[in-house]
Amino acid sequence: MGCTLIRRCALLSWTFALLIAACQMSLAQASSQSKTLVVNGQTGETTVLQLNGRTYVDLESLARIANGSIAFQGNRVTLALPASEGTPPAAGDHPTTRTGLSREFREAAIETLARMREWASTMANAIQNGYPITDSWAADYREKAATSLRLANANASTDSDHGALALLTNEFQNVETWSNEMIEARKDMATAKYTMSPDALRSEPLSQKIIGCGHFLGEMLGSGDFKDDPSCH
Repeated sequence: MGCTLIRRCALLSWTFALLIAACQMSLAQASSQSKTLVVNGQTGETTVLQLNGRTYVDLESLARIANGSIAFQGNRVTLALPASEGTPPAAGDHPTTRTGLSREFREAAIETLARMREWASTMANAIQNGYPITDSWAADYREKAATSLRLANANASTDSDHGALALLTNEFQNVETWSNEMIEARKDMATAKYTMSPDALRSEPLSQKIIGCGHFLGEMLGSGDFKDDPSCH
């Protein structure tokens, strides 16, 4: 029994020696160093392990340096890295080129046009019927139209939108000029001539310009295609 025990101990000693030798060989083939890692232009220090001709980097360090994220769920590891600025977009990621009048701008522009018509028609009706008009009375209509115009400006996104916005702004400025002239005429008691004929106010050059541009803008906004017209300049 003593000999058997000695043989077993010797066998275990040789086995242990072989395991140590194998580990030493593996360690000889593996080396780790602290290196600077560059990912998408972002740099950071991390430990790089080289084993059997392959290079390994800690995933958490990789995510940290690249400003990405890593998630562990069951047997799945999800690593998300942001694209670099120089990375071309994938197929299908190109934004669609928008042409014509955008829906958002058209809605805001039509509302602006309606506000301006309300402003001008209400004032024209007051003048033709001899009702008093004041700066404060007209200011409320002006502010509603101006608010709608600002919204149209904010929603302009295409070249056509910006072209139509310029015409819409010209119309607003013409209505504002006409409104101020009517208020001054009322102060000077010079609006009596407009009460004698329903066409007297409409026949004036600025009134004709406003009416013509308003009709043109209404048709253009309804069609969805930008056009130009001298009446809006």
